[in-house]
Amino acid sequence: MLRSKSIHISRLTVRMAIFVVFLWISGCGYQLQATNEPKGIDIPSLAIPLIPSPSSSLGFEGDFTMMIRKEFVSHSQIPLVSKEEAAFLLIGNVREIKTEPLSYKVTNDTFEVTSSRWLKIRLAAKLMNRTTGEVVWDDEAMEEKAPFTVDSDPLKTRYNQRKAARRIAQLLAERIYLRTMERF
Repeated sequence: MLRSKSIHISRLTVRMAIFVVFLWISGCGYQLQATNEPKGIDIPSLAIPLIPSPSSSLGFEGDFTMMIRKEFVSHSQIPLVSKEEAAFLLIGNVREIKTEPLSYKVTNDTFEVTSSRWLKIRLAAKLMNRTTGEVVWDDEAMEEKAPFTVDSDPLKTRYNQRKAARRIAQLLAERIYLRTMERF
């Protein structure tokens, strides 16, 4: 009986030790900041000028700029001001827009027809101190992609492509925001 009790206590001790180690491991790691202010830098004001692109066929320059501004307005306490009044500038430039086939369907004549495509957009962005010219962070190759359906109606295809561009803009806006606020 004594031996059984000591085995039970040993198992309980091992289980508790494992539990404590698990708590310690899960408690370690990177913690997001909850203050809505940038980490390690003071940004009293920010300007986000229009994000230019090499193609205006989609007309998403405004969408990109709006999504980035919306991300900062809804999640931070940094005032967005004009370029002339800003202490910091967030400058972006769409470098590349391309589409690639995602799936095909074969017609009776064995022609391959694209039924869906990837829209891929590569963006260069940087945050800089307007008064000193110091670059806080710079990323020349932020890239995201989103699928869209190709329809026999070109207007539907264009609409689907525009929705994909907006999705990409949202993903890039989130990355730019985190890059500015959390600096990782």
